[in-house]
Amino acid sequence: MNDKNEIIAQHLRNFASLTDKDIAEGQPFWKPRTIKKGDFFNMQMMVCNDLGLIVKGIFRIYYHDPKTDTDKNLFFFSENQFVVSFRSFISQNPCWYYIEAMEDSEIVFISYKDLNNLYETNANWAKFGRLLAELFFAYAQTRTEEFVFFSHEERYLRLLEEHPNIVERIPSYHISSFLGITNPSLSRIRKRIKK
Repeated sequence: MNDKNEIIAQHLRNFASLTDKDIAEGQPFWKPRTIKKGDFFNMQMMVCNDLGLIVKGIFRIYYHDPKTDTDKNLFFFSENQFVVSFRSFISQNPCWYYIEAMEDSEIVFISYKDLNNLYETNANWAKFGRLLAELFFAYAQTRTEEFVFFSHEERYLRLLEEHPNIVERIPSYHISSFLGITNPSLSRIRKRIKK
């Protein structure tokens, strides 16, 4: 078993308590893919057909507003997280966002069709599907609640908690966009935290 297979197996065990038998059943459907910095896992207006697990790298999910010609970062995903436009994936309707690699990245992915076949034939994989849906619902709700209940500074600290070394890995204007603030505001927050 190569490293990538072991990474998938470990993650699936931790995430959904899948057995070695379940993992072996799913193994042939997970395929490796390298995505260069600046390339896309999925594009706006295209159906997201794959669920990825990030082995190495960091991705941003963003919306490009044609009226203002600006990007709005919605989520970041890094190592050991699933990357997908979940609404598009489960509805098989076009995605509203881009999913872009922020550095040279490696993922393993499974197609919608193959994952659904596993759901149909294996109760533990069906449980994986439920846990995945719960995870992405929690991401979406947490993101909304952060904007309602937390200050910019608290949101920044929560981001660092989830992606500890994100500041060294991506330009700060991407972090500002994610937090919904300007770059100078981000600098002030960082200064305050350093003190």
